[in-house]
Amino acid sequence: MTRLILITLAAALATNGIAVAQAVADKDTAREATQDRQSANAPPTSCCDQVPARFGVVAAQASETPAKRRVGPSENPPGMVWIPGGEFSMGSDLPRAWPAEHPAHAVRVDGFWIDATEVTNARFAEFVEATGYQTTAEIVPTLEEIMSQMPPGTPEPPKEVLVAGSLVFVQPDRAVSTENIAAWWRWVPGANWRHPEGPDSNIKGREQHPVVQVSWHDAAAYAKWAGKRLPTEAEWEFAARGGLDGRTFVWGDEPPSDEQPPANIWHGSFPHLNTEADGYLRTAPVRAFPPNGFGLYDVAGNVWEWCGDWYRPDIYVQLATRQVTVNPTGPEQGFNPRNRHMPQRVTRGGSFMCHVSYCESYRPSARRGTSPDTGMSHVGFRCVMPPTAR
Repeated sequence: MTRLILITLAAALATNGIAVAQAVADKDTAREATQDRQSANAPPTSCCDQVPARFGVVAAQASETPAKRRVGPSENPPGMVWIPGGEFSMGSDLPRAWPAEHPAHAVRVDGFWIDATEVTNARFAEFVEATGYQTTAEIVPTLEEIMSQMPPGTPEPPKEVLVAGSLVFVQPDRAVSTENIAAWWRWVPGANWRHPEGPDSNIKGREQHPVVQVSWHDAAAYAKWAGKRLPTEAEWEFAARGGLDGRTFVWGDEPPSDEQPPANIWHGSFPHLNTEADGYLRTAPVRAFPPNGFGLYDVAGNVWEWCGDWYRPDIYVQLATRQVTVNPTGPEQGFNPRNRHMPQRVTRGGSFMCHVSYCESYRPSARRGTSPDTGMSHVGFRCVMPPTAR
């Protein structure tokens, strides 16, 4: 879907409802489906796949280089866990894995510190208070930014929808086609990290929930302020596996159950019925479920997590030609045949919206590309810190 479709969907939903939005989405999806057939590595649709970017790449992007603050494994930075590093099989060759997860290939990473939990609302609030930072969702997009991404001759979107806001998951009240993301995603003016579901919502009582409605730029800015950085995709997967190399889930090979939910994921029928068997309809507090073997919480479900890498669905095919890839940092630039108008960054871990019948992306090998200037109801992040250089 293109950037214009996001604005068009907002206007359509405000005027003619879901039927018009369905037609708009279907037209764009059909066009890109033709393009997709040209790429065997294009991943299938998920709850957030093909969600368009909020608006064009921010000109003054947050620096990807963290502040110069390094500590060794003996210094134990607060709230972080030491990952000793090692070699593992990255990706998956299991039949249930999406094409972008193939093939499994050998990767080695050096040791690093990683946040034990996703960054919480409370911690992000400290960052904003200290810096006065304004998130992407709080910035009003301009017509020039929107149209600069559009093909020549594209009609201008209605000016009344050019307001600060973000993408909000709205649970349908009935079963809907999972082919149309407009059935559960809404562009909501005034939605941002302080008001995750819109102006009438807030984060009171959710201080220890993961911060959401943050773009990749917001996450990178926080990481720089904290003297950290976003994890590479390889670091993230190595840490998430918790020493269980090659296993289907971060807890082993047993599928999640309603009786003893191991993570905050979707229970019931996506997207209209969530039985809340795990106790939560949306996000959960960051330590609500057992940690993995390394002591990390919520590396499966709760919210997707930004990584530093650009996203390409075929990058593993390239890496698999090597005997062992050491400390990979991703491709030099992003490309996703399902979203050709905006280079994407990697997100990992799945979210409370993931269900076995749909995307099952709470597996440690699951990976998605997400437009870096787009915040959503189910995307957050955690940070890493390298050890002292020796």
